[in-house]
Amino acid sequence: MKIPFSYIARNLLTRKLTTLLTAGGMAMVVFVFATVQMLDQGLNQTLVDTGSYDNVVVTRRSAGTEVQSGVERPQAAIVETDPEVARDGAGERLISKEVVVLVTLPKRDSGKPSNVIVRGIGEAGIALRPQVEISEGRMFRPGSSEIIAGRNIAERFNGAGIGETLRFGLREWTVVGVFDAGNSGFESEIWGDAVQLMQAFRRPVYSSVVVKLADGRGFTALKERIESDPRLTLEAKRETLFYAEQSALLSNFIKILGLSLSVIFSIGAIIGAMITMYSSVANRTAEIGTLRALGFQKKNILAAFLVEALLLAAIGGVAGIALASLMQLMTISTMNWQSFSELAFGFTLNLRIVVNSLLFALAMGFIGGFLPAARAARLNIVEALRAA
Repeated sequence: MKIPFSYIARNLLTRKLTTLLTAGGMAMVVFVFATVQMLDQGLNQTLVDTGSYDNVVVTRRSAGTEVQSGVERPQAAIVETDPEVARDGAGERLISKEVVVLVTLPKRDSGKPSNVIVRGIGEAGIALRPQVEISEGRMFRPGSSEIIAGRNIAERFNGAGIGETLRFGLREWTVVGVFDAGNSGFESEIWGDAVQLMQAFRRPVYSSVVVKLADGRGFTALKERIESDPRLTLEAKRETLFYAEQSALLSNFIKILGLSLSVIFSIGAIIGAMITMYSSVANRTAEIGTLRALGFQKKNILAAFLVEALLLAAIGGVAGIALASLMQLMTISTMNWQSFSELAFGFTLNLRIVVNSLLFALAMGFIGGFLPAARAARLNIVEALRAA
């Protein structure tokens, strides 16, 4: 014989204030837990979406980032002639020899300086990134001091809006366009002509060479040729992997910080749930005795109080997830510790985070409710009835 679920639910409604406070505490813990996961997911999605699976990034061996890399012109020419490189309809190779530098620009809201990536691209630079679209203005003209700014940069930095000018590399550069890049990391960059940027910054070498594979299965062959060629000191990575690695340091920091905060806050939530359930047992001693006298066994009492604790946790979990979902309306910016540049990204909620957050809430409810439930199950029938 089982205790009806409706009876368990009514007990929570009877103690509205206590239920609300305990569920609210759990909701805040779940909110923190879910938000941290959303932040990490948003970061990873922003950088992974930056790359294309069929694109290969070639950099100096062990450079780590494009800013630290150097690819000499003869080396870039060797990469360009690899048979795995795709061609466009006109027979031109889909390759972009790029230069990447960091410049410091003031933010619009605070005037504080922050590092921004300036990327010089080749003629096929846009063709290699189909997610990039000019949303305002036009594309820069090759051979000129014109640049285009990612949407996040145009919105956040002085002088980066369309029609404005920026000064870096001992030149003034005119912003002639703003581009969207599908919420990828490219939206936190400024793009211009590679040759002009190399001249302005007096760089004799490229930072990287980006090529498109004629066949995605040809990556292994291209990688082996590049990395085994004694004339080259380069390494090749799929663009998706390359940008995923750029998020590793910041992602690990977010995960460790989020786990630490969640554990600390969850201890308080578990204690709160435990106090609530102990109070419930104390106030319902006679009721428990009556249930036992009616034939309900100890395991039924234990199960009923555990379900009550889990229901309380589920309410808090759903409320916490609902609050966390509102964070998707926000975009934050921080420094990418790998490239030391400004990176803007949003919070991303998915099914995995929802499930993990609910399981986390239920775990808190189970831990906080088990001891009070066990106490209720162990109550002596006669002593419990005398409490009436």
